[in-house]
Amino acid sequence: MEWSWQRIPSEFLVTGVKLCRRGKLGKRKGFLHVRKGRIEGLGVGIPKVEGVPALDGEGLICAPGFVDLHAHFREPGHEEKETIASGCKAAAKGGYTSVVTMPNTDPAIDNSGMIRYLIDRGREAGLCRIHPTGSVSPGLKGQGMTEFGDMVNAGAVGFTDDGMPVENGGLMSNALKYADVLGVPIITHAEDKSIVGKGCMHGGYWSARLGLVGMARAGEDVAVFRDVELARSSGAHLHVAHVSTKGAVEIIRRAKAEGLRITAEATPHHISLDHSRCRDYSPLFKMNPPLREADDVNAVAEGLADGTIDCLATDHAPHTDTEKEYQFDQAPFGVTGLETALGVGITYLVNTGIMDMGKLIQCMSETPARIFNLPAGRLEEGAEADFVLFDPERQWVVAKDDFQSLSHNSSFLGETLTGRVTATFLGGRLTWRDQD
Repeated sequence: MEWSWQRIPSEFLVTGVKLCRRGKLGKRKGFLHVRKGRIEGLGVGIPKVEGVPALDGEGLICAPGFVDLHAHFREPGHEEKETIASGCKAAAKGGYTSVVTMPNTDPAIDNSGMIRYLIDRGREAGLCRIHPTGSVSPGLKGQGMTEFGDMVNAGAVGFTDDGMPVENGGLMSNALKYADVLGVPIITHAEDKSIVGKGCMHGGYWSARLGLVGMARAGEDVAVFRDVELARSSGAHLHVAHVSTKGAVEIIRRAKAEGLRITAEATPHHISLDHSRCRDYSPLFKMNPPLREADDVNAVAEGLADGTIDCLATDHAPHTDTEKEYQFDQAPFGVTGLETALGVGITYLVNTGIMDMGKLIQCMSETPARIFNLPAGRLEEGAEADFVLFDPERQWVVAKDDFQSLSHNSSFLGETLTGRVTATFLGGRLTWRDQD
């Protein structure tokens, strides 16, 4: 895609693109008409608009800006790993225009002032819309509840102690009830610490062979089952983060069949990689929940394809190069994801026939926006002009020097992926353009 503009005008056309909306990829080339930050019109064929400058998007797909329900931007407290500004740059490069941030910073996001701080920092960066979650408990210590109402009024879109499970069932039950009154979900980091213990990877063949303490599937399955039952008793909206086991997929499938208000997300790494990747002791494959067995990977991918799991969320968790050079059992959990999610999705889901392109894009935009009630994820007349242009056939190699994130701890370093973002627009403003 080429253009000679030094600045994007307030009104312009994107032509020659295939529009991807409502889970369907258009077969015919179409256009998008942007005016004063909003979508003025869209459709197939040649636009009946004269005198408006146009970008030729020949060969590209035009989709709603991606929406990530799970990212760690580390500010405040660990700005050496990621700041709001650098996280927003990574998001824009990955095609994201809205990001839900997790509260496990230092200090934790456990009051309305911190919520406002994150939103303000996101506005200053001006590259994507930041939607913070607040912690369930003060300091993520699992003792008592934070002031949910104050934080929702300040802009919180949900509550979680992500990074740590809410181990007290009574606290989780009360949190679900209060959040439901306020119209926001509780996001569960489903992990039973009494089962998982000091494990650092999936408990199975490879943990035994490598001599590392394993994390049993049951640690996730039991926690998902408990929280689903608590949601059943309250009728509240429970969102299950980073599903990784075939057991958890089945529990969620049954709960949805019974009409419970359960939604769930999967990560790019859990639909593509299994625990054999840990065989060389590389901490680039250490995350929580861990990479599981092939049966789990297949079950999660199939759950995403059939709608049991609602959306793809990155669980973007940056760490410094030094931290990820520690021994496997000493290195921190977590990998980056914002800049590689589209490529992983196309490579491992679309190109393998597990789902079509329209469904993938819906799982990355419209659906996550809908389940968290975010004003995003739509290519519709009158909507904010948040959209992404990408080349579905572009192959590229994931490399350290290509990241906008401050951290490079990607599980896909050195891998060739298919599908790359060409340009990202937020409210009609260009926030990323691929220069390669």
